[in-house]
Amino acid sequence: MIEFRNIGKSYDGVRAIDNLNLHIAQGELVVFIGPSGSGKSTALKMINRMIDHDQGRILLEGREIYSFDVRELRRRMGYAIQSVGLFPHWTVERNIATVPQLLGWPRERISQRVSELLTLFGMAPEQFRQRYPHQLSGGQQQRVGVARALAADPAVLLMDEPFGALDPVTRAALQLELKRVHQSSGKTIVLVTHDIDEALLLADRIVLLNHGQVVQVASPLALLSNPADDFVLDFVGRADLGIKLLSLQPVAPLLRQQRAPAGAPTLAEAATLREALATLAMHRTSVLSVVNPQQQVLGSLHAADIFAPR
Repeated sequence: MIEFRNIGKSYDGVRAIDNLNLHIAQGELVVFIGPSGSGKSTALKMINRMIDHDQGRILLEGREIYSFDVRELRRRMGYAIQSVGLFPHWTVERNIATVPQLLGWPRERISQRVSELLTLFGMAPEQFRQRYPHQLSGGQQQRVGVARALAADPAVLLMDEPFGALDPVTRAALQLELKRVHQSSGKTIVLVTHDIDEALLLADRIVLLNHGQVVQVASPLALLSNPADDFVLDFVGRADLGIKLLSLQPVAPLLRQQRAPAGAPTLAEAATLREALATLAMHRTSVLSVVNPQQQVLGSLHAADIFAPR
C-alpha cells in the first residue's frame, strides 16, 4: 500500500529523516512515535507531499507519489490533525462535505455520506448536521475533523497527533472510537503520537524513531517483550513495563468456567488483564465475575491466574 524506500530529508544540512525503509500494508494501522524532533511528523507529511523528501522513493499502491498530481494524491488520503481546522462559518455538514463537493459528488450522495459518518461517530445526524463548530465540544469537533478526513472514502487516513489537545476522558473515548472505526472500515491508517500508551492501544505496528532513524519496528507486544536496546526500553517505560504488557493481554484465556462467589465485583469479558488487576486492587479481592455485554456471567477470573507462569 505505502512503501518508503531509502527515504531521506534534510533541513539546512541537518538530517531529519535518514534512510527510512518501511512497508505499510493495506488495512494496517501504523503508529510513528518518538521523542520531539525524531522525524515522526516529517515522515507522515511526506506521504501526501506536504513535505517533499530529497532522497529515495515513496510508493502508493506501487506508484511513485511524484507521478500523481498533488491534488489527486491528497484527495486519495484523508488528513486529520490536532487543531482540527474546521471552517468556523460552515456547518458540520458542509465541513464534512468539503472533499466530496470538490470531487463533484451529487448532493444526495453527499447528504447520505454525511449522515453515515455522523452516525459512525455517535453524533445523531438530525441533531448535529446543521450546527457550527463553536456549538460543539472539543471532542465533537475532533470527531467531525476525522469524519471530514474520511468523507470521500480515501484509501489512506493520515493522523498527526489528532487527540493531543483533548482532555484525558475525551481522548480515551476517541481512541476507542478510532480503534472501532479502523476495525469496521479496514482503512489503512498512519498516525503520529508522542504517547506510548496511545500507540500500544491503537497500533498494529509501531515505528519508533530517534534522530530521524528507525530504532525498532514491531507489534506492541513484540516492542514490550523484546525491546531492541536501552533507548526503546526507556521510551516505553522501564518502571511499568509489566503493567503495559498486561494491557495488551485479554482476560478470556484465563477465564475459569466456575462462577465467582456471590457478590464478587464484575468485569467485562472485553477487558484487559491490566483492567482486571486494577479492579481486583480497587475492591481488595482475589476473584472477579466476568460478564458479557448482556451482563450474563461467563465465569470467573482469579488473581493467582494472572501471575501464574505461562
